[in-house]
Amino acid sequence: MSAPKLDAIDIRILDAIQRDGRITKLALAELAGISPTPCWTRLRRLEKAGIITGYHARLALRLVAPVASILVEVTLGSHKQIDFERFERAIKLLPEVTACWSVGGGVDYILKITTRDIDTYQRLIDDLLQKDLGIDRYFTYIITKTVKDDTVLPVQDLIQPPV
Repeated sequence: MSAPKLDAIDIRILDAIQRDGRITKLALAELAGISPTPCWTRLRRLEKAGIITGYHARLALRLVAPVASILVEVTLGSHKQIDFERFERAIKLLPEVTACWSVGGGVDYILKITTRDIDTYQRLIDDLLQKDLGIDRYFTYIITKTVKDDTVLPVQDLIQPPV
């Protein structure tokens, strides 16, 4: 399936909706520069095409509960496809793993893990190691301060080539 062609109006809709998922139909249409009905039609087309994958609230969980955020580099001992698949299946089942990226370079995966505290994190890692998922090495990085954690992508810069 080829990527859908997006025009300037689609790009404005994508930019607006990722900044404010609760934007009203009228406000979105104004930002897009079109009337509400065609704007709504375009929004539905972008959703149906899978370009808009969901709407989410960002939580400041630290305001209501203790939270430990950890980045983990993982290297597997074997690099056969079945080993990667086994590891990925197990990781997808863990709600504490909020992101997992397969990466090139010196490690195989980078995980973002959120737990109540470091002790809970360590129990999670110990459990993963006992499951024999092929983990050879892992390196833990405790996030001590969030400097930037933006989910807004620079849509116009990424989709439209520079002039």
